[in-house]
Amino acid sequence: MNNFDVTIIGSGPGGYVAAIRCAQLGFKTALIEKYSTLGGTCLNVGCIPSKALLDSSEHFHNALHNFENFGIQIDTPKVDLGRMIQRKNEVVEQTTKGINFLMDKNKISVFQGVGTFISATRLAVKKEDGSSEELESKYFIIATGSKPVNLPFAPVDKERIITSTEALNLKEIPKHLLVIGGGVIGLELGSVYKRLGAEVTVIEFLDRLIPTMDGALSKELQKVLKKQGMKFSLSTKVTDVVREGEKVSVQAVDKNGKEVTFEGDYCLVAVGRKPYTEGLGLDNVGIEMDERGRVKVNSHLQTNIPNIYAIGDVVQGAMLAHKAEEEGVLVAEQLAGQKPHIDYNLIPGVVYTWPEVAGVGKTEEQLVEEGRKYKTGQFPMRALGRARASGDIDGFVKILADETTDEVLGMHIISARAADLIADAVTLLEYRASAEDITRMSHAHPTYAEAIKEAALDATGKRAIHF
Repeated sequence: MNNFDVTIIGSGPGGYVAAIRCAQLGFKTALIEKYSTLGGTCLNVGCIPSKALLDSSEHFHNALHNFENFGIQIDTPKVDLGRMIQRKNEVVEQTTKGINFLMDKNKISVFQGVGTFISATRLAVKKEDGSSEELESKYFIIATGSKPVNLPFAPVDKERIITSTEALNLKEIPKHLLVIGGGVIGLELGSVYKRLGAEVTVIEFLDRLIPTMDGALSKELQKVLKKQGMKFSLSTKVTDVVREGEKVSVQAVDKNGKEVTFEGDYCLVAVGRKPYTEGLGLDNVGIEMDERGRVKVNSHLQTNIPNIYAIGDVVQGAMLAHKAEEEGVLVAEQLAGQKPHIDYNLIPGVVYTWPEVAGVGKTEEQLVEEGRKYKTGQFPMRALGRARASGDIDGFVKILADETTDEVLGMHIISARAADLIADAVTLLEYRASAEDITRMSHAHPTYAEAIKEAALDATGKRAIHF
């Protein structure tokens, strides 16, 4: 029998980070992964490979459309999709091998197979060859992540009607890619193929894109992507998806109740993800689930079985890799007797289109709903010298601050490098900075970050200098 202090099921960002932190804290640690490579969805078929393709497609787009503006003359560039996919795979391989190295470095025992609970302290690991081995552990952390949501009327065949997984490995550039879902996944992968020459139509049930983010970001992103050539049909309910040979038809009802048909050669179903708990044997130990199939946990991420915890996409909250990482660290440190804390309001969200979109803290819609009095400051990127120099003039920084105390309640950015700029916002909100505090901080010139200071100036008496 293999005996451990802590055993983590699932090797995604939540799982492998939890394992490393447990090992650092002196626990004898085991990590179980059903697939042959570590890293989960994020590293293998999610965050990392999608960013590799986003960067490749952005380079091509710039070469095709923007190089001439910068005084660079080249022959008309061509897409080598096979090489792009190969490079993406190389990035994934390098990253997952890095996780293997970290497991060895931290002396974490890795088991390949499906982990199934036998009891609250015992687990069976079922391998691909049918064999099985058991291990015993004082604590368990469930970190099995999520998988794409399927629609009953959109049967995924992984060829023409696809999920994000297949979209990362297409053999050809679609002529017309239909995207069901105007959230992060649909817009990012839609951007990839739009830049490479596909016609892209996004069909969204709600009345705006990226509905969980601030409404101003939704409007600006739609405007920018529309300028790039992407088409949108909002407030549209899909009722059926049919494939006939190499063609896909999407039947829908628009906001006026009129039946409409969209036709393309590929259809990406990107309507979200759902918790993945298959094969865990949660019933064997009586772990409680909620109505949405998530593992129920308390504020300490502890299930109703005291020695079993759950983190990441499998529990409530935003399905974000960095949220799972924070939760993995929190559980590990709690088990070591420490008192860590996560402020879920300060977990940033990012969309890796170009320009990038990022937000943290309260949205304006949330503040209105709460009835909280607030003030707004906003600054356009086109007013920055750095943005004009780089040609990235789309977007803005928006700051929301308490009307009375001036405390910054939320920051929302759409711009070049917004994904990196939002870290500044997280820091400011973590230390409860006021908008006035930001105005007193020096921001290097010329930088994109100057827009944060200017937005803060705008929020405190409309004092923006450069606009």
